[in-house]
Order: sequence, then structure tokens, then C-alpha cells
Amino acid sequence: MAYINQLIQDAQKYLMNTYQPLPLLPNKGIESRLYTEDGSVYIDFLAGISVNNLGYSNKHVQKALHSAVDHLIHTSNYFYIPSQVKAAQLLVEQSFADKVFFSNSGAEANEGALKIARRKAYQQYGPQKNEVIAFTHAFHGRTLATMNMTDNASYREGYGPHPEGFTFVPYNDVKAFSESISERTAAVILEPIQGEGGVHVAHDDFMVALRELTQRFDAALIFDEVQTSMGRTGKLFAYEHWGIEPDIMTLAKALANGVPIGAILAKSDYAEVLTPGSHGTTFGGNPLATSAAVSVMEVMLNEDIPALAAKRGDYLRTGLQRLAQDQPLIQEIRGKGLLIGVELKQAGAAIVQAMLERGFIINCTQGNVLRFLPPLIIREAEIDAMLAALSEVMAKISGQGSHTE
Repeated sequence: MAYINQLIQDAQKYLMNTYQPLPLLPNKGIESRLYTEDGSVYIDFLAGISVNNLGYSNKHVQKALHSAVDHLIHTSNYFYIPSQVKAAQLLVEQSFADKVFFSNSGAEANEGALKIARRKAYQQYGPQKNEVIAFTHAFHGRTLATMNMTDNASYREGYGPHPEGFTFVPYNDVKAFSESISERTAAVILEPIQGEGGVHVAHDDFMVALRELTQRFDAALIFDEVQTSMGRTGKLFAYEHWGIEPDIMTLAKALANGVPIGAILAKSDYAEVLTPGSHGTTFGGNPLATSAAVSVMEVMLNEDIPALAAKRGDYLRTGLQRLAQDQPLIQEIRGKGLLIGVELKQAGAAIVQAMLERGFIINCTQGNVLRFLPPLIIREAEIDAMLAALSEVMAKISGQGSHTE
């Protein structure tokens, strides 16, 4: 305990104050479980915010990483990197895309996708076609450009002047979108299922309208699948649920199961606007990250992890729906696969804390939406244990009539 207290003091002294970490010190992870320095065990329904889709300590990923470390951790993109080429090949073969660019994060991938869309619009129509449409509740990152596509004004406060040309339209509102898109629109970006924004799922007619209108106005349709890809929703990529292909898609988070990486996937007519010197990265696609990405793709495909996520997602959703029948705190359950949101009628922080005290890591977003993002390999017995604890916690809170957070 003395070590943890000293670590907290040192962190507060030396790290910039951008997060408020829980007073936990995980030092080992196995499958869906995290083990802390003091010997406690937690079942993780957050998975590093949808990063550890294959769980902790996956043997295939570990083997790939050990091999990369033994041979070459980093070189540069001035050389050919076999694992980078292989990772790109696997992604292209499993998606709509023709080309891939690797970056370091989801925000960097979204920045790159935006650059591609605007550059193509500029080359074909000139500088006046530069506007970007994003949607309410969206989260696309915290860099200077991506935070202007993120629907949280507090993220932008004090960072002006901001890049111009960004507009927010209500999510799932076909009429508002059709009235907003124009000849000046260069790109439309959305998450097929919003994660940070409260686990809102795109409606079928909304997705159809997005595709039809972006094609009519020759604007890029960008799907931000940073959180929803790599089997999370029961498909390898979430867009497969609708059968509608974007022009550009961004990935990150679970792509290398914990090794930092991002990726832009694009159809050839968009990819070809990038030429040597027009975009770049120092670390993106290096041997370590892409070796991990190749191993993740191999496990995803060989073990049909998306199907497992769909099955376990149905199991979790059924349990939550059963809980909702007797639990007045629950307003709505939504999501796909193992990206599930439970909207509450009150704030959720007290529930998150009470669940942590019982050995379960869950998340609350937007103040009142419990977000469940466990590793896709989570066992039904672990789901049962979490549901039993959640039922107990909710019964206690609703019985007390507490509305505190």
C-alpha cells in the first residue's frame, strides 16, 4: 500500500493532469481478468476501452511480439516492412478497401482520413469544396482537427482558433442531414455505433441516406470504426451489419490488441490522392505494431472471434434485459455484439464505483450510460457473475432512492 501511495504522489507530481486514474495498479492480465499489485482480481468489462478484444496475454499475439522484439522493433517507412505489407493485405482482403495507411492512433487515422477527403475534393473541384459534416454525440479524437468533429464543446474550449468548415447534424436525422449536405461538402464522418457518445446505433434508413447523398454530392463517406471494428459488434467491421460500404474507414484500438496503432483504409480513387511527401509518419506501421496486427487478424479469422462476440453479446444483452424487467433504474438497452449501452434514469458513477468494489470494471459515459466492452473471449460464467453483482448494486441504490454521483 505504501508503494501505491508513493506512486500516486509521484504521478501527480510528474504527469500532466489529463486523467483521474482509479487507485488501482494492475500488474498482470490473463484473458478477461486483471490482477493488481495488492493481489486483488477484477473481471474487466472495459478491456482498455475496447482495445483488448482478444483478452490479456493472448499467446499468439505474445509470440508475434517476442519474434518482432528479437528481430527488429523499428526501422522506418524508407524501407519495406514485411509485417506491414501482410497486415495491409489481410485488411484489404477482408474489407471494401484497396489500400491501407498505418498510423499510431485513432485520432491520427481520423486526421489522415480527413486530409485524404479534402485533398481529393480540392483536386477535383477546387478549394470551395471543403466542408465536413459530423454528428451529435460523435467522438473522433482530441487533436486540433478531430476535436472539431467531436460533439463535446468542453473538449474545444480554450484551444482556438479552430479549423473551419465543420458542421454537426443530429445523429439518425435523415431530414436534417439531407438539408445540410451540399456541393461544398467534402466529407461526412460518423461512427456506425457511437461509443463515447452513449452507444447509439445508426438506423437503417439513416445509413442508406448517408450513402445515397454522399454519392450524389461526391463527398467522401468516412466510417470511424476505431471502437467498433475487430469483431467488437459481432462482425469484423461494424459496417457489415448494414451492407453499406464507406469510401474511407479508420481503425485503431483493438487492431493490435494493445500495441499502439491506427489505420486508414480507402478505396483506390481516394487512396491515390496521396503521393510521396503528401502524408507520412515516423512510427506508423512499424514492425512491432504490424506484427501484432497480423497476429490479431489471424486469431480473428482462424477462431471466428466475431461470431463468438455475437454469441456472448446476445447472452449479455439477454441478461441485462432480464434485469431491466425488475429494475426501475434502467431506461434503455442498446448496441450490437459486445458493445452494449445501458441508459439509466439517473447518473451512473455510483454504480461504477460499487461494481469496482465487488471486483468488476465497468464504464459510464455521458453521465448515465453504462458501457459494456469486455474482451470478446469473456466467459458466460463471468457475465453471470457481473450481472448478479449489478442486480445487487442496482437494487441497493434504487431501494435507497439515491440520485447522487
